[in-house]
Amino acid sequence: MIIGRILGTYFARRFFSAVAMIFLSCVSLIMLVDFLEMSRRTADREAVSTGMVALLTLYRAPAFTEQLLPFAVLFGGIFSFVMLSRRLELVVARAVGLSAWQFTFPAIFVSFLIGVFATTVFNPVSADFKERANRMEGEIFASAPAGSLLGTTKGAFWIRQQSVDGQTIIKALATQRGGRELINVTVFEFDKRDQLVERVEAKTASLEYGYWQLNEARVVIPGFEQQHFDTFLIATNLEPAQIQESLLSAETVSFWQLPEAIKNAEQAGFGAARYRLQLQSLLARPFLLVAMVLIAAAVGLRVFRFGGVGQTILGGVMAGFLLYLGTKLAEDLGEAGVIHPIAAAWFPAVAGIFLGVLVLLHREDG
Repeated sequence: MIIGRILGTYFARRFFSAVAMIFLSCVSLIMLVDFLEMSRRTADREAVSTGMVALLTLYRAPAFTEQLLPFAVLFGGIFSFVMLSRRLELVVARAVGLSAWQFTFPAIFVSFLIGVFATTVFNPVSADFKERANRMEGEIFASAPAGSLLGTTKGAFWIRQQSVDGQTIIKALATQRGGRELINVTVFEFDKRDQLVERVEAKTASLEYGYWQLNEARVVIPGFEQQHFDTFLIATNLEPAQIQESLLSAETVSFWQLPEAIKNAEQAGFGAARYRLQLQSLLARPFLLVAMVLIAAAVGLRVFRFGGVGQTILGGVMAGFLLYLGTKLAEDLGEAGVIHPIAAAWFPAVAGIFLGVLVLLHREDG
């Protein structure tokens, strides 16, 4: 027997509403905590308004919430199945001959569509917002007093290069344009005997072919007074592809740009494991959400069959926690090159689907 369109739409709407409620509630909480933290960090900066902090919080939110989506689907699925069973709606569905597979299918279908949307639409928005957040953070904290850049390394990017003039160490607070532009920069130049020649602090630095162009630079040479330049050039042998591989996080590259990023990294002779892993993880995301629904069904259907809401919630938390640990462990092994990126990205989804199907088969068919 095939589930009817009206009943299937009803189950799908209930599932989607539960997922949306949990997702938006958690996103609101994350944004509130992040807003308070950013307000604390910018409290001593008069030029930073509450509106700027709110906008920065908005830009930072999608990158956090991408990791939240699988858990929202898991707990949304548990909640919807529990509520349907407590209202005896699933009991009535069983009475007319529907199996667990049939009234679970609408949730599976909706979760797959959510995963496709998250990969093809939400991820590019998240990557763009994350780069905007990096740029905005750099602009906000670039107003720090001279010399304060040397007081902290938290969240900073470091580059070490060797050029015709000697060794150069570059520190930046943030990056944009795929790592080709640095924000809030401090440069330490050494001669061929590793003696410090000069220190340069600049608002931004752009990578051109053969040199870095530093804008609004302050140059300090031992024994001389500080000098100011609108632009200041530093020789480099680095190429844009090298900077991208060393500085550009895979999370800041959108789904549609990842194939090109992989191609550029390979042509430059660098490993593209991070980008390959990110691409495969995004491709596997719809199936990971399907796995979450199957686990939620295996856990949530226990209520009206055996009772025990507390055990249901605990089981869902444990299942989500174990799947999260498995996902992070697989990602770490994939980034380290221990296992292939395809295996690292797809194993949690495939394992979750098999686990959910096996549990449902056992409970439905013995």
